Amino acid sequence: MEAGRPRPALSTRDKNLPVSYFLGIDGGASKTRCVAGDEGTVLGTGVSGPANPVRLGVERCRDSLLAAITQACGAAGIAPPQITSICIGLAGAGRTEITEPLRDLLQHVLNCYIEIVGDNQIALHAALGNRPGVIVISGTGSIAYGRDAAGRLGRAGGWGHAISDEGSGTWIGRNAIAALFRASDESQRSSPLFAEILQSWNLPTRDALVVAANASPVPDFASLVPIITLAAGNGEPLARSILSGAGSELATLARIAIANLFEPASTVQVAMSGGVFRHCAQVRDAFAEQLALLWPQAAINAEIADPALGALDLARRAAENLHDA
Repeated sequence: MEAGRPRPALSTRDKNLPVSYFLGIDGGASKTRCVAGDEGTVLGTGVSGPANPVRLGVERCRDSLLAAITQACGAAGIAPPQITSICIGLAGAGRTEITEPLRDLLQHVLNCYIEIVGDNQIALHAALGNRPGVIVISGTGSIAYGRDAAGRLGRAGGWGHAISDEGSGTWIGRNAIAALFRASDESQRSSPLFAEILQSWNLPTRDALVVAANASPVPDFASLVPIITLAAGNGEPLARSILSGAGSELATLARIAIANLFEPASTVQVAMSGGVFRHCAQVRDAFAEQLALLWPQAAINAEIADPALGALDLARRAAENLHDA
């Protein structure tokens, strides 16, 4: 059964035995989303700030996770000590120097089984369960990640905002600002999008935007995506060009991941996840159009996968495996 779909409730309720509760968490660079559920139902959700341990450090990541957990448990009408198992999807989860200290910090508060996996893994599971295919994620960052029929895994992109993350929210914001300055250099005229970006970042002048865009730490370029999307919807040519370019970049990532895992001309299931795909129709359309050219046999799932639901299903499965062990 696919992740995210209600699973048949186990027999514990019928026997008046204690109900098991689970948490699935998608910890992103912009926000953290936690879903609480029992064996077959979503009971509550919680949202908090970013939980990227690579950028924020382990302690701030823990704080965001606990805030989302507390909120989700409150919405579900349960207490954290009632949780049986948790699956957390995070960027950088393959680095034990990050995951082990984070797990230790969480264990001080949560007395349950805690599994920490990559955010790409929970998205893939949400979209495809155990079936072969490729998930393309575009949020603050981006990556294409897939699995073939033999269980072999592969990826393309996702190497960080400085050298990769093509087609992501960060890529869109950064490239929009760069394109605005290039257009200004060429025409000596200012696009109305300049003023909207200045207002969004609470900056007085274009010179201040230059300083902010080149600052360290890197500013939140992804926060500009709603403004750029709205401008594109109003027909702003530069904004439309940037979003179409993002879709094409994401299609290229998908093609690379597909080619590394599947034989030429294979029919491959391709899914989408992340806030850019969810909120930018132009990116979705450009992605589908370009991928149809790069890999005509790609079968794109129009539904945007919810990684937190994938994590919730993995938490349930982990509990089953522990029970069977």
